[in-house]
Amino acid sequence: MDEVGPERRRNGSNKRPRLEDVAARVGVSTASVSLVLRGVPGPSERTRQRVLKAAADLGYQVDRTASTLASRRSRLLGVMIDVHSPFHAELVEHLHTAAEEVGYDLVLSTQTRTRDEHTAVETLLAFRSEALILLGPTAPADTLVSLDRKAPVIVVGRRIADGELDVVRSADDEGVGLLVDHMVGLGHRAIAHIDGGKGVISTDRRRGYRTAMRRHGLDAHIRVLRGDNTEAAGERAARQLLDSGDLPTAVVAYNDQCAIGVLAALQRAGVAVPGEVSVAGYDDDTLSRLSCFNLTTVSQGAREQARYAVAAAVERLDQDRVEPSEVVLTPELVLRGTIAEPRDG
Repeated sequence: MDEVGPERRRNGSNKRPRLEDVAARVGVSTASVSLVLRGVPGPSERTRQRVLKAAADLGYQVDRTASTLASRRSRLLGVMIDVHSPFHAELVEHLHTAAEEVGYDLVLSTQTRTRDEHTAVETLLAFRSEALILLGPTAPADTLVSLDRKAPVIVVGRRIADGELDVVRSADDEGVGLLVDHMVGLGHRAIAHIDGGKGVISTDRRRGYRTAMRRHGLDAHIRVLRGDNTEAAGERAARQLLDSGDLPTAVVAYNDQCAIGVLAALQRAGVAVPGEVSVAGYDDDTLSRLSCFNLTTVSQGAREQARYAVAAAVERLDQDRVEPSEVVLTPELVLRGTIAEPRDG
């Protein structure tokens, strides 16, 4: 499809229309045209309509690079993500929408098995990101606080002690507690937890499991297996349970990816889910919703987290807010097909 404006087609020219061309067409100053195209108050409504029509007729497009250099503002929010996380991918989708609504765009930098957080963040700063939205960072809090002196930092998904940074998260300990409460209500007692390894998020979810088990008087049934945030960790932990000869009736995994690994290992061993063992994850990511998994899980509210994170960045950048804020969202239990009453219940 030919996207060249009508005027350019008639002239047979490939020259890109300039701001001056729009101004000449309307008979106003380039300053007035700039105000209209940037949505800044000032020009009359009649002038605004004439400028917009002339720009459309000429096929004029705003030169983002030139405008950001002129304003010394990039209007870019840097986002660090774990490239292997389906939940982070969903967060980024919602972050894009929220940022566009307030006139910002995103720069993404990935954390991988061979690319650490420091490198990812330095890339975001190199691209002139005005604020940094870090998804589930594992760096020490004092490192993140130092980074906040270079650009406003908004931490998503992780608790930061002492309230020194902007944080948007769900109450992870409460979320795991919801799973344990529901399982106990169905009659489960032998409920195991596969944790997420080191880090604040894993610590909070593990604490939520222990607290809930004790609340129900199930101290003797507390069973924590080492894991991480991958399917492979879930498979390893499930094999450990199988080899022990003492299968629990239910398993709460650190996240959905870990839970999917548990499902795979149990299926290969011929253990019925949820007939013999109930399984739950955490995050409500896109994989958990697939019919082949139909995984019971906990939703962190990805859309809400994204909106609050962008709002926090804009408040820091455009409204001169100095004091850090913390938004803690209430997690929601999402019941699907991998939990049932225990067979002997």
